[in-house]
Amino acid sequence: MEAVALNAQSRSELKRSRVKKLRDNGVLPGVLYGGSEDPKAVSICATEFTKLMKHSASENILVDLAVDGGNLLAMVQEVQHHPLSGNALHVDFREVRADQPIIATVPIEPRGEAYGVKNEGGLLEHVLFSIKVKALPKDLPEVIDVDVTEMRSGQTMHLGEIPLPENLEVIGEKGIPAFSISVGRAARAEAAQEKAAAAAAAAK
Repeated sequence: MEAVALNAQSRSELKRSRVKKLRDNGVLPGVLYGGSEDPKAVSICATEFTKLMKHSASENILVDLAVDGGNLLAMVQEVQHHPLSGNALHVDFREVRADQPIIATVPIEPRGEAYGVKNEGGLLEHVLFSIKVKALPKDLPEVIDVDVTEMRSGQTMHLGEIPLPENLEVIGEKGIPAFSISVGRAARAEAAQEKAAAAAAAAK
């Protein structure tokens, strides 16, 4: 993941009324933490941040944050959104180091049409929508695409079976289902025929 430049300023306005005024003036409040110093209240241009979000596949964004005359590497850790408009209300940044692995939650998305859906009448069930991985910041993907084209009717792909690059380490119980294909009509009919044939052969 390549770091994107983003400007920020330290802020002293912490009261709710002052923070609301910031938002009314197109300024997005946030906090920066994770370094050697105490958490720092910051503010960024709301329009600049919205544009950054629109060009990202997920909210996992690595930024080159310019603040107080210096630059540091940070991850967008959490974004709070307005429940109706969806606009960003607050953003948390976590300072990271380029040479130290971090653990982050990354969305996973299916890619391709599964064999069990195309040819066997099954349905793709997206069970696990994000996974935790460990990697250097530069190696952390915004989204992990998972090829499901070879999955057959009745088959389940578990967390530990998701193919990942060597520079990513998955965190969590490997047996958790990630994707599955329900048994379709064609597969059920074939199974019924096989069962009937087996029963007929046994009766002879």
